[in-house]
Amino acid sequence: MELRNVAIIAHVDHGKTTLVDNLLKQAGAFRANQQVAERAMDRNDLERERGITILAKSTAVEWKGVKINIVDTPGHADFGGEVERILSMVDGAIVLCDAAEGPLPQTKFVLTKALARGLKPIVVINKVDRQDARADEVHNEVFDLFAALGATDEQLDFHTMFASGRQGWADMSMDGPRKDLAPMFDLILSHVPAPTVALDKPFAMNASILESDNFLGRILTGRIEQGTARVNMPVRVLRQDGSIVETGRLTKLMTFSGLDRVPVDEVQAGDIVAIAGLSDATIPDTIAAPDVTEPLPAIPVDPPTLAMTFRINDGPLGGREGKKVTSRQIRDRLMKETEGNVAIKVKVSEEVDAFEVAGRGELQLGVLIEQMRREGFELTIGRPRVLTRLNEETGEREEPFEEVLVDVDEGYSGVVVEKLSLRKGQMQDMRPSGGGKTRLTFHIPSRGLIGYHGEFMTDTRGTGMMNRLFLGYQPWAGAIEGRRNGSLISNADGEAIQYALFYLQERGTLFVDPGVKVYEGLILGEHSRENDLDVNPIKEKKLTNIRAAGKDEALLLTPPRRMSLEQAIAYIEDDELVEVTPTAIRLRKRYLDPHERKKHARRAEGEAA
Repeated sequence: MELRNVAIIAHVDHGKTTLVDNLLKQAGAFRANQQVAERAMDRNDLERERGITILAKSTAVEWKGVKINIVDTPGHADFGGEVERILSMVDGAIVLCDAAEGPLPQTKFVLTKALARGLKPIVVINKVDRQDARADEVHNEVFDLFAALGATDEQLDFHTMFASGRQGWADMSMDGPRKDLAPMFDLILSHVPAPTVALDKPFAMNASILESDNFLGRILTGRIEQGTARVNMPVRVLRQDGSIVETGRLTKLMTFSGLDRVPVDEVQAGDIVAIAGLSDATIPDTIAAPDVTEPLPAIPVDPPTLAMTFRINDGPLGGREGKKVTSRQIRDRLMKETEGNVAIKVKVSEEVDAFEVAGRGELQLGVLIEQMRREGFELTIGRPRVLTRLNEETGEREEPFEEVLVDVDEGYSGVVVEKLSLRKGQMQDMRPSGGGKTRLTFHIPSRGLIGYHGEFMTDTRGTGMMNRLFLGYQPWAGAIEGRRNGSLISNADGEAIQYALFYLQERGTLFVDPGVKVYEGLILGEHSRENDLDVNPIKEKKLTNIRAAGKDEALLLTPPRRMSLEQAIAYIEDDELVEVTPTAIRLRKRYLDPHERKKHARRAEGEAA
């Protein structure tokens, strides 16, 4: 059977997974009466809850006798490592772009990778049914982006389609019949080349996706680059340096059909296949026949830019809410994560029972922590910090910078410019983007954005949109002012009492409810001033035998501020930690004892002087 391998790449929320839903339906991948969940490719609980794609996944449909392998990819910049690997499996790419928002930072990132691979993308202007759609302007912006990224003349001559993934139609022009996605399928068949492979050579493939199955063990997905794979054939696994990792047999061979993996006995080069039977193979190892001695080339993945410290939970409540609490269990789980996620790096920290975990951004590491807490882990997380490097030519210390694209109502642009300037942001562009909105472009140090998103949403009354993309390394930008407010810190162990919290809320914003277990060193809220304040949350009302009018008035509490995991991680300072358990997210001081805190603060001041 003829083959086409294509990836769908775009910025987050531009409609990739919804489009794949309708491609599967219209290609007959489902029965007429089959109940299919919306965004069927997002099978992970976290993906469904957050409405984003986190893991790249492969599916396949048949159209006019040709099998089309479709790979759905994440759109968020933090999961860019998934996109980089996937592009080695495909011969074409569909670049989706929102008809109102236009090309955004992640569109630029994925397009850069696709053009560097020599792919000739098909551009789809999606969501043209939006009221604020400006399809023709966006079409011109995409062409300008192609030119700015150094596309060849052949790549600049790209095909453009106008579509509504939700309504399930695509046409070559805006005034087309708007009937179905058949024109998109036909364009894929005519424009995406069939895989160029060597059938006469011995079997070899690169692993691009790693999954774990309770029955089959490790499942590795990738495209067969040469030869033919057969069930039970002997293979060996080669690292990029040519060393042999293991030898084994392909106990299970599966291709894709709709949402299912279908067992087969034989698969030829060019097809995307999932294999089982190997215990140590990982990404981007080469799985090949025994007579292959050289590994296949693999795409280098951009290095991580952000690191956090994962520690055991050594607080007073440690071990009460989770099942997995030891440093060995945390280390094994992190090492397992690095096998399937090439953008994450783990090393043992200088602290006792702690590990340095480096990744692309707060969201990527936040998703990992959320997965771990749902699996029963208890751990404490330190403040994110950027990974710097030394430029050997100039001798300067360099830090990662990001390109930030901000869409805000015109009335809020002043406060955004002011706040980003304080965080060492340099404005590159400012232009009206229609509908009373302004689009601002900044180059800013990555550490300047840590903890800013919540402040940004407050400043823009929840109406602003901020998108970011790793730009590269630039000289160290100097000191950046951190959080201005101090913390309200518990000085006692027990359960928080409403009477005590009622009088504490005058001091600042609380994070806890009455009845919640507290301990010495736990952060109860944000102080209204710059300094930290030790307070007593378990102070009870003194009982007397005197009755008086107005003595027992209702004590009304302002609802506490609820923080998500990512917000908590971004909020803390260097001397604070986030305690994460299956049932709670707490903020605490690194040193629970107040005398210990003062001692370390004096030592830090002495070192700074």
